[in-house]
Amino acid sequence: MAAAPPPKADELQPHPPKEQLPGVSFCITSPPPWPQAVILGFQHFIVMLGTTVIIPSALVPQMGGGNEEKARVIQTLLFVAGINTLLQTFFGTRLPIVMGGSYTFVAPTISIILAGRYNDVADPHEKFLRTMRGTQGALIIASTIQIILGFSGLWRNVVKLLSPLSAVPLVSLVGFGLYELGFPAVAKCVEVGLPELILMVVFAEYLPHVLPSGKGVFGRFSVLFTVSIVWLYAYILTISGAYKNVRPKTQVHCRVDRSGLIGGAPWISVPYPFQWGAPTFDAGEAFAMMMTSFIAIVESTGAFIAASRYASATMIPPTIVSRGIGWQGIGILLDSFFGTANGTSISVENIGLLAVTHVGSRTVVQISAGFMIFFAVLGKFGALFASIPLPIFAGMYCIFFAYVGACGISFLQFCNLNSFRTKFILGFAFFMGISVPQYFNEYTSVSGHGPVHTGARWFNDMINVPFSNKPFVAALVAYFLDNTMHLHQSAVRKDRGYHWWDKFRSFKKDARSQEFYSLPFNLNKFFPSV
Repeated sequence: MAAAPPPKADELQPHPPKEQLPGVSFCITSPPPWPQAVILGFQHFIVMLGTTVIIPSALVPQMGGGNEEKARVIQTLLFVAGINTLLQTFFGTRLPIVMGGSYTFVAPTISIILAGRYNDVADPHEKFLRTMRGTQGALIIASTIQIILGFSGLWRNVVKLLSPLSAVPLVSLVGFGLYELGFPAVAKCVEVGLPELILMVVFAEYLPHVLPSGKGVFGRFSVLFTVSIVWLYAYILTISGAYKNVRPKTQVHCRVDRSGLIGGAPWISVPYPFQWGAPTFDAGEAFAMMMTSFIAIVESTGAFIAASRYASATMIPPTIVSRGIGWQGIGILLDSFFGTANGTSISVENIGLLAVTHVGSRTVVQISAGFMIFFAVLGKFGALFASIPLPIFAGMYCIFFAYVGACGISFLQFCNLNSFRTKFILGFAFFMGISVPQYFNEYTSVSGHGPVHTGARWFNDMINVPFSNKPFVAALVAYFLDNTMHLHQSAVRKDRGYHWWDKFRSFKKDARSQEFYSLPFNLNKFFPSV
């Protein structure tokens, strides 16, 4: 048998680093044709519904609300998400990101629900209203952290010290850290969730390369194809009586008629500020929510970086990150006014959808914001889509969160992987980012409270919540080590990839930054970026 020919010289060269991600069909500034843009925008709307339904479904029953209150909170969250998405894409970072509910804010909200001052309220509806007003007051105070750090430019100074090396654990765990929402949620109704997961892989990753016309159809619209198929399949299982004799919990996860949203939603209703009454304020609850707001800043920074990559833009300048955080704070303020029982953050799953479709256009996301507002007002129609079984969303999350995590790993192309310093910071940050939250979460699940357990619930939350958050812990470790270890050595700057992002640390150093991130309507003249 003849020996294989020796490899050519160019085959032995490593892949060159790319400042912008190649292979994206429509980048941040290039919208697809209008028919495609509308359909892609509707896909983003469908994807963000998962979180929009999961969070109120978990919180509202604990607050004392029933199906009607749950439907109204989902409707309100959807309405405010549409407004915040438009604000972020027009005046914030201008990235194609969907602003929606945040799992980070769930823990302090539960603390407010469990607060002793609501124990004496016998009427469930009255308890719901009082708890909602408590969350509104805490969110009003919490929003000031992001508004001040963002618009003052203080967060810009923090992001300037971020290198590709310290960004890797942060961005990666923004995606990988949500693994609990992936297959564990699929397994709650495996006969529905698993087909969605398998079909998504087939439609998004195989058919575009097997069928000649597949790339422009099956890959780009894989969410609509697969959700339609599996939702119909779940409907057939429901009406055929497959779940008649199973546990109520299984019925909730598998049946298409168990969410209670369609019956509880009004036909037409426009959410309005302070619809639940005047907010109430408690100092302890506000402190806990402020710490959560700071954690959301760190998470959103990683999500901004991932979104800029999948939109085929250059690295987002620190001043633009800071501007985006300020507008995210405005979003949390709107959440508090309207009463969503939750704060606003970037929808990580929608960043993953940018990768699946290879479409990073901001126009598409702005269209999706229109769908959010439209279906929030037309309550029954919005509730119909929101009644999609949650394991279907979990099947999609397995792919979307994986793409976001992989985006973080891709920044290693700018680092020296043969450096022991790089290996230590990378490995230690990842390990601690997984291990520390695992300890805090395990302790909480066994004991019913976190490792820090004093008489002041707000103080407990200020310690337990940050260290239960994987991206926050990983980013804290990587950022500290990367900015303190061996900086006197001349090779370190190059090893950590810091020089690759030099031109993007100032808004005006690279013309592409102005192309991608400039404010519309010549507003840069009045609000210049540095």
